[in-house]
Amino acid sequence: MEFSKIIAVSGKPGLFEILSQTKSGVIVKSLLEDKRMPITATHNVSLLENIAIFTYTEDIPLAEVFSNIASKENGKEAISHKESATKLTEYFSEVLPEYDEERVYTSNIKKVIQWYNILVKANFDFSTLTQEEVTTEEEE
Repeated sequence: MEFSKIIAVSGKPGLFEILSQTKSGVIVKSLLEDKRMPITATHNVSLLENIAIFTYTEDIPLAEVFSNIASKENGKEAISHKESATKLTEYFSEVLPEYDEERVYTSNIKKVIQWYNILVKANFDFSTLTQEEVTTEEEE
């Protein structure tokens, strides 16, 4: 499973892996239910590799945030995304100390933690994230 092929679809719970492309969209597999389904151009889709978190200095790619959480949790599940707002913000400030508290809302933190836990349940290898980042930096 490649990080570059994982998407979030608005209006649909969970994360999806892109399997193939069609004329009108893509075929995806749900990481929650292991079901395949078509996603058309009418759906609002976000590639996880294109998402970044605001910090006071720069935007940090979501892959780096996931790597930080994986390091903290030794690749195991993080706290529940249903914890209190205080617990979530405390946890997130441990994982990403420089995050911009005015622009990163509790709902964003919930989503990041929920996505991380979904990836853990899908047996995603978080060590591949740091390798991809190094490769990208070398190419530039």
